[in-house]
Amino acid sequence: MDANQLTEKLMEFGLTRQEATVYLALVVSGTQTGYEVAKQTGISRSNAYNALAGLVDKGAAYPEEGAATRYTAVEVSEFCENKIRALTRVKEELTLYMPKEKAEAEGYLTVAGDDRITDKIVSMLSRAEQRVYLKAEHAVIRSFLPQLEEMCRTGIKVVILTDDRTEMPEHARVYETQVKDYQVGVITDSTHVLTGEVGLGDGSSCLYTGQTNFVQIFKDSLKNEIKLIEWTKGENKK
Repeated sequence: MDANQLTEKLMEFGLTRQEATVYLALVVSGTQTGYEVAKQTGISRSNAYNALAGLVDKGAAYPEEGAATRYTAVEVSEFCENKIRALTRVKEELTLYMPKEKAEAEGYLTVAGDDRITDKIVSMLSRAEQRVYLKAEHAVIRSFLPQLEEMCRTGIKVVILTDDRTEMPEHARVYETQVKDYQVGVITDSTHVLTGEVGLGDGSSCLYTGQTNFVQIFKDSLKNEIKLIEWTKGENKK
């Protein structure tokens, strides 16, 4: 992973681009003054000092007082863990005190982009209490294997339709079938469905809904496909 990619990753933890650049300079060269950081990075001295102050404020660097203040980067795993822990506390407070949403009829939502779709599937699996049906290519299913295996261990029914049954969770019901390129379909607890395409980067798009009629149609479609797979398998054994 190059410096630009590392910078982008650090920015996901709340650092500005300049702060991430300065943080990497501290990691690479060790403890430095603001003057040394400015010289190494090519950032103006005033911006370097502002970035260092930001790193200290965000828990990514320690200042060492002396004739000239020097700065040391906090170890990246410690910085990230502290940030995640702080965000977890904020999440708990928001969950506890956020006003209740007005109950409305379920609509149809568009979830776009691989990252957002993956996040939505993870969320659906995490909230499932009784059962999940998942249809996708083997490469897509693999992304969720640890979560699916844990669901099986806790007694949640997991049914998978995919083009390759290798590496699938031991206690899941797995049906090998043809899957269209990029196709994905998920239904959890017979209450919510996500269906569409994933694997196309920003061009991926899925529909998500809890609309009762659509959920029932999707559920019946998967059940009929499973029956056809079982019937075909039985015919092939004759």
